[in-house]
Amino acid sequence: MGIKSFMGKRAAPEKPAETPISVRDYMTEHLVTFTESENIMDVMEKLIKHGISGGCVVNEKMELLGMISEGDCVKEISDSRYYNMPMSDLTVGKRMVKKVETIDGNMNVLEAARKFTELKFRRFPIVENGRLVGQISQRDVLRAAIKLRGNTWTY
Repeated sequence: MGIKSFMGKRAAPEKPAETPISVRDYMTEHLVTFTESENIMDVMEKLIKHGISGGCVVNEKMELLGMISEGDCVKEISDSRYYNMPMSDLTVGKRMVKKVETIDGNMNVLEAARKFTELKFRRFPIVENGRLVGQISQRDVLRAAIKLRGNTWTY
């Protein structure tokens, strides 16, 4: 006489939903951008109004030309005062950083965290097919870390 099981059919264990871990999943797509011809004073107003510390400089095709930050604006204030120069004719194109480090939207967001610590940047633009498609900031990486905690890595 064989042993009978009274457990019945078991359902396959539910596979937890995969937590998104790419930069693309956490990047900001709706960006405040600047143009080369914008005045530095207008940039300062936009930075304050939107509560951001900097942003991408693009052309009409959304091609990335550079970055402008609070630090760039503060330097301009300091230089203008020191040299007694008016700021009314100063444009983003004259002050922006033209050599910009970008990262791939498919990069793992935790790898992006390592890149932030290595390069000491506050934000990285994401460019696809020559066009700016988003930006990831240190704050975005923090949001990702909170969401990923316990799912794919531990403290």
